[in-house]
Amino acid sequence: MVSDIWQFLALLQYELLLFAGVFFLMGAIDDFAVDLAWLWLKLTGRARTAKVDRSQLQSKTLDGRAAVFIPAWQEAEVISDTIRHLLGVWPQDTLRLYIGVYRNDPATLKAAMRAAQGDVRLRLVVHDRDGPSTKADCLNRLYEAMSDDERRSSSRFSYVLFHDAEDMVDPAGLGLLDWAISDGADFAQLPVEPLPQASRDWLGSHYCEEFAEAHGKAMVVRSAVGAALPAAGVGCAMARGALEKLAAESSEGVPFDPASLTEDYELGLAIAEQGGRCRFVRARGEDDRLIATRAFFPSKLSEIVRQKTRWVHGIALQGWDRTGWSGGAAETWMRARDRRGPLTALVLALGYFLLALTLIISVASAFGMTPPMVVSPLMFTLITANLCFFIWRIVWRFLFTARNYGVAEGIFAIVRLPMTNIIAIMAGRRAILAYWRTFFGRGIVWDKTAHSRHPAKPSLSHEQPVQRQIHVPAARYRRNRQAVPRQARR
Repeated sequence: MVSDIWQFLALLQYELLLFAGVFFLMGAIDDFAVDLAWLWLKLTGRARTAKVDRSQLQSKTLDGRAAVFIPAWQEAEVISDTIRHLLGVWPQDTLRLYIGVYRNDPATLKAAMRAAQGDVRLRLVVHDRDGPSTKADCLNRLYEAMSDDERRSSSRFSYVLFHDAEDMVDPAGLGLLDWAISDGADFAQLPVEPLPQASRDWLGSHYCEEFAEAHGKAMVVRSAVGAALPAAGVGCAMARGALEKLAAESSEGVPFDPASLTEDYELGLAIAEQGGRCRFVRARGEDDRLIATRAFFPSKLSEIVRQKTRWVHGIALQGWDRTGWSGGAAETWMRARDRRGPLTALVLALGYFLLALTLIISVASAFGMTPPMVVSPLMFTLITANLCFFIWRIVWRFLFTARNYGVAEGIFAIVRLPMTNIIAIMAGRRAILAYWRTFFGRGIVWDKTAHSRHPAKPSLSHEQPVQRQIHVPAARYRRNRQAVPRQARR
């Protein structure tokens, strides 16, 4: 009887090892293909990060009127800092900031009013319904307010920027996006750079390595192969005409579907399907610091899982229904990568279960309770290939993280990897359950995370790690600056 149990466990171990090994290898080859594509772009000079003059971009006269949309629900802790910082570092008088608040959220409204300080560029828009609805619904309300302002003033905005209530915008970001739109882009996206956090909040820093690779490599490759660029929802700009075209295609006359959990992701895809031109704009200042949108991401496990549940649910599951598989081979490849989250969670869960099972069987084998596992040549090859790809992945994660945040954070990126996998498993499980409940009529609400810290506050010690900058010699800066189109350096 006991021997039968061990035989069953040995058989289960072998089958799980084969299943997990094959799917791990498929995912590794997929990532490896992106790595090779990025290396080729880098070697041919097509993945070069431009060098720009920050001060010139910050004071650049805009080529048109710009509107900034920030939807806010229960953001009293950070909205004041966001408004003050944004209006302070973007001094252009042709800019208008629209803050969307809800009528049943007086704390956020009061905080936003406190930050106004008489700046006529700020427009507070109170939603005519109780919150939370969805972020897309709040954005639609801001779009309607902007359209009303255009009709009253008989003047149209040239483009719209999108940000979140906790963002710290880059002083050079507006000028760079203005150049991209005026240069013919219908949609432009800046990188997002999560800020490393204090040791007690080390879990929240795992976003650093994820975005370092996603916006330092994957988005670059995606743009190069001609696939649609998903919007990050922050640090992105959209031409007014393209936004109006999206609204015209909607039965409600608004550009965003209130039922969408990831309206930002769908935004870039929708522009590409219209035939619009999308650009991922990546540049560094003379201080070698990336021009990007920065923020403190969630650091509590429950909040991280909630946020990533929404991403997996909206992109991988809801996105399958909403955006389908239109486009050529490159587009299909990238959408498949976007939607592999639930499968990745399943394979990771099986991998950890397999690890525990292997440990149990190994201990039993050491005590003579069961014969040791015999690994076939095929299985040995599969395990070896996965191990090599795993080492390769660790090296890439370290390099991209260390490039933006320093060697110490690059090492932490490796240390955090097991916990990052566990988060992916938890978020994948919750996303599948949430998606399943929608079949039974459960409504979609804005399942957002709370924000209590803003990087623009100088008193925050969390900001200190970001201040470590790499000195770039002036001669090197002058050489690299030639890679930027002249219009961006005005």
